[in-house]
Amino acid sequence: MARSSVKEANRRPSTSRKLARLYEADETAWLEEMSRLARQRRYDELDYKHLSEYLRDMAKRDRREVFNRLVILLSHLLKWDYQPRRRSRSWKLTILNQQNELEGMLDSQSLRNHAVDCLPKAYGTAVRYAAVETGLAEREFPEECPYTLDEALGKGDHIQEQAE
Repeated sequence: MARSSVKEANRRPSTSRKLARLYEADETAWLEEMSRLARQRRYDELDYKHLSEYLRDMAKRDRREVFNRLVILLSHLLKWDYQPRRRSRSWKLTILNQQNELEGMLDSQSLRNHAVDCLPKAYGTAVRYAAVETGLAEREFPEECPYTLDEALGKGDHIQEQAE
């Protein structure tokens, strides 16, 4: 084995251990280092074990965020529709904010598919939240989600029409 190859082979395990320790100590610094190594095409030095874990966790986090934003959006849409006399700028702002944030996230087709798939479950949670916030019984809300994903996202926005 050539001298430089031996040096590189010896360096990889210590680089890998350093990256593993960095991942545990400072995730942001680890991300920056992983980005630098990838940019420099030093793929053999990447911390693949933690990179795989990190990427899986990011996908879970994104799916969880879509679900949580849907719950907030749907609960506010229910409050808007079922308590028209109590409508406020705050409710409208929350609806518009959630629509905007979700719209950006749902540029990803897999997250859009996830939103469609989890809409019924998010609606069930939203009904519980809306019932608590409005004082209405859960049974006063439709059993199934009355909004399609596009309607909830403000396509053909009845919030704008009703708020004017």
